[in-house]
Parts: sequence; C-alpha cells; structure tokens
Amino acid sequence: MTFPDLHTLQVMAIVNVTADSFYATSRVVDTQSLERRITEVVEQGATIIDIGGYSSRPGADDVPLEEEWRRVDLGVGVARRVAPNVAVSVDTFRSEIVRRTVEKYGKIIVNDIMAGEGDEQMIATVAALDLPYVAMHMRGTPQTMQSQTEYSDVVAEVADYLAAKAAELEQNGVRRENIILDPGFGFAKSIEQNYALLAGLKRVVDLGYPVLVGLSRKSMIYKVLGGTAEDALAGTIALNWEAICQGATILRVHDVAEAVQIAKIYDTNFRGL
Repeated sequence: MTFPDLHTLQVMAIVNVTADSFYATSRVVDTQSLERRITEVVEQGATIIDIGGYSSRPGADDVPLEEEWRRVDLGVGVARRVAPNVAVSVDTFRSEIVRRTVEKYGKIIVNDIMAGEGDEQMIATVAALDLPYVAMHMRGTPQTMQSQTEYSDVVAEVADYLAAKAAELEQNGVRRENIILDPGFGFAKSIEQNYALLAGLKRVVDLGYPVLVGLSRKSMIYKVLGGTAEDALAGTIALNWEAICQGATILRVHDVAEAVQIAKIYDTNFRGL
C-alpha cells in the first residue's frame, strides 16, 4: 500500500463500524452499508479511509478486543475490496488490532487516540511494522476524559505533550516521517479550551510533523450553535478552513465532499501566500 504525502492536504473519511458513535449518520455496521459508504467517500475524493471499531465519544462503553477486531476486520476487508488503491487507517489504541490487521491486509495508518498510553506494546508494534502513526493528545480514557480538563495554558500544554511524544516515538524506533500529530479536539478539553487550541494550532504545526484535525460535527460546534451534530456541517467547514490556514494537513471528516472542496480552494488560491 502506497500512502499519500501526509505533508500535503488529505481528506480522511470517517467510517464507524459501531452502533454508538456520536453522529448517527456515520454508523455503518453491515457489509452493504459499508460498501455504500466507502464507495461514496472515495467517489467524493477521500484519500484515506479511517475504520473505527471502538467509539471514542465521551462516556462510550468499553468494547472487548474480539468485538473490536470483528468490526475492524469487516470494515478493512470491505475497504480493501471496494477501494484497493486508497489508503486505510485504523482507529484503535490496541496493538493486537494493529498486528492482526497488518497480517491480514498489509500496511495501514494507525490512528491512536491514546498515543501509545493505552497499550504498552503499541509503539514497539508500530516501529517494528514501520507504519504511519497518528499520536493524539488526550487525558484519561473516553470514559473519564471530560473530568480531566484543567490546564493553565491548553495550547502550551498540548504542544509540549505532543513534542515530547514525538521525541519518545523517534527514540523507540518510529521513523520521523511516519509520525503524525493530533491535538485531540474534544478529548479532555472544554468548549473554550477547544477554541483556544484551534486559535493556537500553529504552535503544534510548528513542531514540524503533519497535523491531523478531527473537528467534524463535534459538540464544540453544535453546542455553540444550540443544535445537534446533524446541524453542525457549516460550523465544521468553518473550523476546518481555519485549521488548514494554520497548517493542518489531514482533515478527518464525516462529510467528504465539502472537505475536498475547501482543500481544493486552499491549494489553488492560498497555499504559499
């Protein structure tokens, strides 16, 4: 599998093989709905398909490893069959899921919301398999993270954490070119902290690694607007535009067509200005 250049703008399509992800429209739990979803996002221009088998919404239930594997196996299997030339990422914090996926389907991008802190074998596994790796900032777990939102300076603390994490990854054998950083919007952060972090995103970008942002339809948008995730598309577009203007290169989204459009506008008219 050839991966896209992660230093240039990429659109990562969210494909949740779960029944409890926060945005109901993103849930695809059977083969036919997966085929439809993956075909649709590829036709719309997604360059990465992100398969998740474990909901990371605040307060989400724990998922046993074998159930997560069943979901990931189903999702990646359909993605490889329907879109064999499109890169696949797997949203997991478990090294065993990574090992099984690579053994069965070949190389993937690993999208780890816990940056190796949820599984002591994760970093060594990623290094040994030579995989691109997304390390995200979070405190606690999806079950506890929203009780851990005390920061003196959220931008500085997130940037410092990610700088230290990148150094740890390199020291443990992960090649620099395989490291991607994610500031973790919505994970152990209040609404106000999320917007402060977005305003200061360039501090994370200036660390010199590709930066992924996951802003799509999150509560930091719809709670400000007084609606639900279903009402948050315009807000998502606005925040993704701000993120790419500050240097983010990977947009993780539910709505691929709109993200591809703003990426094209930016690349055509604003890059390098």
